[in-house]
Amino acid sequence: MSRIYCCSDIHGCIHEFDYALSLITGHLSEDNTKLVLLGDYIHGGSYSKDVLERIIDLRNKWGSEKIIVLCGNHEDMAVEGFCPLFENNRYDEKEDYYISWLQNLPRYYTEGNTIFVHAGIDEEAGDFWEWETDEITMTEKYPAETGRFSTGQKIVAGHVYTSEISGNRYFHDIYYDGMSHYYIDGDVLTSGVIPVLMVDTETDEYYRVTENGEYLILPYDEDY
Repeated sequence: MSRIYCCSDIHGCIHEFDYALSLITGHLSEDNTKLVLLGDYIHGGSYSKDVLERIIDLRNKWGSEKIIVLCGNHEDMAVEGFCPLFENNRYDEKEDYYISWLQNLPRYYTEGNTIFVHAGIDEEAGDFWEWETDEITMTEKYPAETGRFSTGQKIVAGHVYTSEISGNRYFHDIYYDGMSHYYIDGDVLTSGVIPVLMVDTETDEYYRVTENGEYLILPYDEDY
């Protein structure tokens, strides 16, 4: 049994990330509690390096089994040389270190009944999704898929703004389709918020984490 906190699509927004972490880090000393980060730590805001340093510090403090850091499409773009690692094309003396660190990030993580991934998986592959899903799908799948996944597993992903998935441009919270998908990219560059999701793997329940507590997430059509 684990309580898994997760957030995604930080995009160089260190202050918003620190606020999200303030809702999480007090729990990390508890047994069977983990943090899963779903990718896209860089590009957009002005503090990509600070975000990477914060994540590296967290993993150094708590260990890679407690802090799981996944790869997103923006990490791929930087590693493959399609765009600079940091804002304004500025070079950093630790850039080679960061690139090497990003190259070794996994693309998905599973625990209990939940698949954590940046963008998505090949759901048509059913029980064989781990073997049939290519790396690009895991970091770049678009559009976001909704509906029931045949294995019965839940999928937690970022990558696509929840405002787009919901069709509500003012919605920047966690989107649950009522079946198999939880999407958590709240478009921090617009909203100023990085939503925090908590998964209780024992009960297979999913909660929205706020400064006022943790609240069971209802399907979007019932909640809004």
